[in-house]
Amino acid sequence: MRKIPEAKPLFLKRMKSLLEKDFDNYMEILKREPVRSIRTNTLKISPEKLKEKLEKKNWIIKQPFKEYPEIMIVENNLNPGELGRALEHLIGYYYIQELASMLPIIALKPKANETILDLCSSPGSKTTQMASFMNNSGTIIANEVSLGRIKILASNLERCGVTNTIITKKDGIVLCKKLKEENLQFDKILVDAPCSGEGTLRSTPKTYLMWNIKTIKSVSRIQKNLVSSALDILKPKGELIYSTCTHAPEENEEVIDFIMKKFNNIKIEKITLPVKSRKGLEKWQDKEYLEEIKDACRIYPQDNDTEGFFLVKFKKLK
Repeated sequence: MRKIPEAKPLFLKRMKSLLEKDFDNYMEILKREPVRSIRTNTLKISPEKLKEKLEKKNWIIKQPFKEYPEIMIVENNLNPGELGRALEHLIGYYYIQELASMLPIIALKPKANETILDLCSSPGSKTTQMASFMNNSGTIIANEVSLGRIKILASNLERCGVTNTIITKKDGIVLCKKLKEENLQFDKILVDAPCSGEGTLRSTPKTYLMWNIKTIKSVSRIQKNLVSSALDILKPKGELIYSTCTHAPEENEEVIDFIMKKFNNIKIEKITLPVKSRKGLEKWQDKEYLEEIKDACRIYPQDNDTEGFFLVKFKKLK
């Protein structure tokens, strides 16, 4: 067990209210080191060949999901930085990606020859995962507002051999507006939105110190605007995944509730995931949410030994 920063009382109170009798299990898992998960970059190597190469280095590799052999857990203790310094990582055979972070693309199911928008794309973990699903065919627009983060995104796309992606540097809401003016629409969209990051406490303990309720309320407004703008450029019958790495209902169920009440031409689709997920909340504090929000997925760290995540799939009607 490792020592972690002391959480703020309001955060603990909220999590206790969300988790009730499971709260102690949640607090226990936060003290444990995160699992080392990687994703095979199938644009460059097969999972079988990568596993073989890594096992020659005496790494103990587990593939937890039969249907997703590209997802691997490195079970033995490595030296600090060894996962990132390994030749196989440097040449793009694998991407170091937290397991829960892989779920939005598994739910989105990108297909060859589709046109897909990744609205908040840096550092590129999900963009490169999309490109793998699509086998570098079709087109991905990977948008990022920060120049510094674009450099990281471009570097990861190059390392992974991604060739079907165009990078744009725009505020997400402004980009959607411009694309709408040009009558451009997408088969699928990912809005992996900026959030308060409550789900990342295991890998980023400084989140404990940065957490505050004002951030939750301000990003909730941004999230609502991002999803609203993105839905305007989704094709009829198209699908949009909205995801966050937070547990805060204001950033999750409240955003969905707002969207469902604003748009009468969308529905929530059920998602099948290879991990345990919990239903979206139907109420939080003094707010009640639409019943169909239960088809959203809450991922808690203690359920799968991962980070925390949240996702929902919207489908646009004709």
